[in-house]
Amino acid sequence: MTTETLKKPPYLMIAILFIGTFVAFLNNTLLNIALPSIMVDLNIENYSTVQWLSTGYMLVSGILVPASAFLITKFKNRTIFTVSMGLFLLGTVMAAFAPSFGILIAGRMVQAAGAATMSPLLMNIMLISFPIEKRGTAMGLFGLVMFAAPAIGPTLSGWIVEHYDWRVLFEMIIPFAAISLLLGMWKLRNIMPTREVTIDYLSLVLSTVGFGGLLYGFSMAGSKGWGELEVYGTIIIGAIALATFIVRQLKLDEPLLNLRIYKYPMFALSSVISMVMSVAMFSGMILTPAYVQTVRGISPFDAGLMMLPGALVMGLMSPITGKLFDKYGPRLIAVIGLIIMTVSTYYLSKLSMDSSYAYIITVYTVRAFGMALVMMPIMTNGLNQIPMKMNPHGTAINNTAQQVTGAIGTAIFVTIMNAHTKSRAATLAAEAQEQAAASGIQPTEAQIAEMTAQIGQAAMLDGINFTFFVATVVSFVALILTFFVKRVDVTKREDYQAQ
Repeated sequence: MTTETLKKPPYLMIAILFIGTFVAFLNNTLLNIALPSIMVDLNIENYSTVQWLSTGYMLVSGILVPASAFLITKFKNRTIFTVSMGLFLLGTVMAAFAPSFGILIAGRMVQAAGAATMSPLLMNIMLISFPIEKRGTAMGLFGLVMFAAPAIGPTLSGWIVEHYDWRVLFEMIIPFAAISLLLGMWKLRNIMPTREVTIDYLSLVLSTVGFGGLLYGFSMAGSKGWGELEVYGTIIIGAIALATFIVRQLKLDEPLLNLRIYKYPMFALSSVISMVMSVAMFSGMILTPAYVQTVRGISPFDAGLMMLPGALVMGLMSPITGKLFDKYGPRLIAVIGLIIMTVSTYYLSKLSMDSSYAYIITVYTVRAFGMALVMMPIMTNGLNQIPMKMNPHGTAINNTAQQVTGAIGTAIFVTIMNAHTKSRAATLAAEAQEQAAASGIQPTEAQIAEMTAQIGQAAMLDGINFTFFVATVVSFVALILTFFVKRVDVTKREDYQAQ
């Protein structure tokens, strides 16, 4: 098998992979809203314990994605899909019928082990199945899965938890996963080039400790604070292991992750922009629910409904953006998208206690529209510059970088929001005490309680607005970087000239 693109894309095969990847992506965010229900049902007293159902899933995925380049290079794509979907199905069944929390979390870990290679595998097959001039359209279809599934998850989860048992979240996935597995075993064929490669076990250990430490440390920082040894200790260990991992990859002839592809300028630039965008994207996913639920007191299901239009816009725009990329290249689309995203993020920093639902939904949806114009064109342009044989490494690096920077961005934004909220609450409390002292009237306990609640809400609102302003600056940085993007001329690529 050569590394050339196929003469005719295997549409049935891609459809089967789409089903499997969509279910895996959907499952990633499906459980978050159900955590309180699971706590009650399984008698879990500590929220940080049940949070491991999400944190553990993310950790296993983050650890295994870097190894996906090795797996895709060494093993046939049918084997990878069958094993991955089989593990995912097994984990889903374990979770659906788990009699205890231990079995439930084990099921989630098995799910994550199966889901980790689904996205890199689909992306690599998309890259090899379509000619370079149609690659934008193909990656746009991939973006439909990448953006829509995780965003639909919370809304769907909120509705199910409100009307049914939380186990339905797993039970409804079982038939889709089973059908995808059976179709894969029946219809998938091996189209990816493979070669004999050996795995460097020290690199695998360093990757696990490095990415796992960073993901865990930054994920815990938002809830436990930066002063905990569990947080800064794991971040330091992760950073040291990651630095050692990077140095080792640059010395090995067959690295676990070939970081030498950063010598290609457009791939390097697209990687940096994607990481900045990932940070900005997670800001909206964290701050908007915090405002809608905590400040405004809107139910989780209604909050999910308010963000659903933005999710649908991102999903529906992705294939359209892919076609625009094929026609106009990445820079014009991405610049327009980032201008829209930066301006709309700024408007989200102007939220008030009585901002209308229409304002919140409109600004959030416009922001999602801008984001949809940026992500896939930038990523596709970067992948276009690297040789086809390096695609597994390019997709693995992109997926890993986005997961790590997403976790880092979330932790930083939560920290900024909490710090500003605390500072603002202290200022407002001092002002209220001065006013009470000046009036000479001693407030009752009920008035004090009401005033404290109002101060808490006002401080939280101010913290959210300030953090959205920081996110505006982050979006502006991505906008500046996008002006340096150039459309890749594939005829100058090494493997293209060799054909």
